[in-house]
Amino acid sequence: MTTLDYDYLAKLVVKSRTGDSDAFAELYTATYSKQYRYAYQYVKDPNLAQDIIQEVYILVLRNLDALKDPRLFVSWLNQITFRVCYNFKTRLAMRNEEEISLEMQKNTDSFFGRELSPEEKVSLKYERTELMKCVLDLQPKEAQAIIMRYYNNMTIEDIADAMDCSRSTVKRRLAAGKANLRKKVKNYEWGGVFSD
Repeated sequence: MTTLDYDYLAKLVVKSRTGDSDAFAELYTATYSKQYRYAYQYVKDPNLAQDIIQEVYILVLRNLDALKDPRLFVSWLNQITFRVCYNFKTRLAMRNEEEISLEMQKNTDSFFGRELSPEEKVSLKYERTELMKCVLDLQPKEAQAIIMRYYNNMTIEDIADAMDCSRSTVKRRLAAGKANLRKKVKNYEWGGVFSD
């Protein structure tokens, strides 16, 4: 894990806001590697990860003035990267909705041990959509950990690497996220959706 000098990065943010392109280039150089690793772990495609990182830094450049505390640049950048990764995967999923729907049907049928009726499939699809909304309402780091673990099937080690934290921190975020989800979704019957 590379240690970043947050105070130095904050100074670069302030300079970048005044139009100093060298300062922004230095911000990019200092943070690119971690953001690329995160994007690659999330989407598992090097070309798509490059596209994501390009979009991330365009958003950063356009919205740098919106960052209230320059010392929080890295956290802010991590949130942007997560949102762009999530949006890219969502767009890909929408493009491949039919294929995903068939795969989901196969997995769901095998999970329940029988073929589901059309009504059950519609109900299950609705519940999964509602569940994702609840996940995205969690604290950002809890949502990231939940999505990487249960939607992207990443290992605890890969998540720790992508989020630049320890395995125990990932486990704590997953446990807290699941506990908060249970409070939000107690009206639904999702069974073992988030079981390990």
